[in-house]
Amino acid sequence: MNRETEYYIGLVQELRKLPKETEWVEFKKNNDNPQEIGEYISALSNSAAFNGKTHGYMLWGIENETHDLVGTDFKPSIAKKGNEPLETWLHRLLAPAMHFIFHEVSVEGRTVVILEIPRASKHPVSFSGTEYIRIGEVKKPLKGALDREAELWRIFDKTPFEELVAAERVSADDVLQLLDYPAYFDLLEIPLPSNRDGILVALAEDGLICRCNAGGWNITNLGAILFAKRLDKFKVLRRKAVRVIRYTERGRTETLKELPPMEKGYAAGFEELMARINDLVPAKEEVGQALREPMPMIPSSPVRELVANALIHQDFFVTGAGPMVEIFSDRIEITNPGEPLVDTRRFLDTPPKSRNEDLASLMRRFRICEERGIGIDKAVSQTELHLLPAPLFEVPPGFTRAVLFGYKKIKDMDKADRIRACYLHACLKYVERDCLTNASLRIRFGIKEKNKASVSRFIREAVEEGMIKPFDQSASRKMMKYVPFWT
Repeated sequence: MNRETEYYIGLVQELRKLPKETEWVEFKKNNDNPQEIGEYISALSNSAAFNGKTHGYMLWGIENETHDLVGTDFKPSIAKKGNEPLETWLHRLLAPAMHFIFHEVSVEGRTVVILEIPRASKHPVSFSGTEYIRIGEVKKPLKGALDREAELWRIFDKTPFEELVAAERVSADDVLQLLDYPAYFDLLEIPLPSNRDGILVALAEDGLICRCNAGGWNITNLGAILFAKRLDKFKVLRRKAVRVIRYTERGRTETLKELPPMEKGYAAGFEELMARINDLVPAKEEVGQALREPMPMIPSSPVRELVANALIHQDFFVTGAGPMVEIFSDRIEITNPGEPLVDTRRFLDTPPKSRNEDLASLMRRFRICEERGIGIDKAVSQTELHLLPAPLFEVPPGFTRAVLFGYKKIKDMDKADRIRACYLHACLKYVERDCLTNASLRIRFGIKEKNKASVSRFIREAVEEGMIKPFDQSASRKMMKYVPFWT
């Protein structure tokens, strides 16, 4: 969180009370050696994870043995490595990227510098290619401590993103100030408790907050990402706000409008997010029985399903990137950080598998998504119902992207469009315990029976491409049915 100065003064006094240096706290006076600072960032981050702490700390201006306040001359804001600012140099050599931060405070008239270091999360933090760890008061390469390394990996494997702490040691009043708790009770359709304690207990039962050993409360990543009033109040989550961009034509060269990133958490702000997107989707007027009515290029239902899917299945450990919705004149692209856990060709039939299970479970209870893994099925079904081109699922390096296309006439669809439509139609039929036929594909494309020869050509293209295959090779031509290639 963005804290007040008083918080960091209190933090210094709390850390001084420790009987000695711990594996996640290091005291210094004036040591400003850049290489050593980088190594300590790695060691303290990994040690914080090993010891179940949300942060590691390095403090200048505290005597190592007695923990007396002695002050420091170290000025991180002006420190350099060669001609490069110290912070820039440290960020460049740390992997993965992390949001460490220096704080300069005055405690009892003496200058103290606090380096606040987030715990390692998905894998150990390295500096200049080497991972470090603290054992007791000794800093050493992690590779030289095999037991610690193995245990650290076990911790990473069993600690999901949702359980990590977004804000540590906050007061009960601050919890209610930072989280949109009325939205939580509204989405669950249950009465708002009559007192503060009842609200806190309910939030804690769903893992949105938890008790802090040092007093007060911790707001978990789950609580912040779903119900933050402002995501930018949480440093680790500010880049996870959803961006919505509308371009003038089919390319990205000319932006018509870019909305400010959504401030609210995903659950509290989902309906507002969808309203924002729907307002920017191109529409054309169609004449009804009495009035002209705007018809969006793409109906809201498949967009809703794929946006919810992107929020839930993103990889939150990918730093510096968040979900993005890009609206073009002919399509909508929905991109989220992290490559999918299953092959994109198996999205429709694979049982649900989420890297964020607690998040998915709560979003289902709020009726924002389907935890049963049928969100993609519903999106594909809706595009067929409206005779739209089939969605496209792509995997740019490190990301997952779903593309929804506006209406095209059959003659304007290229071969890739037709094959993708045939394949996804076969997948939908298969999960319904049915098969693709010439007749079912005519309905999918809105083609009359007299043109069934062209549909036969579409089927042949998909078979030749290896995306579908005959259900029974011996069946007569009129009775031929088709299933996805993987059956």
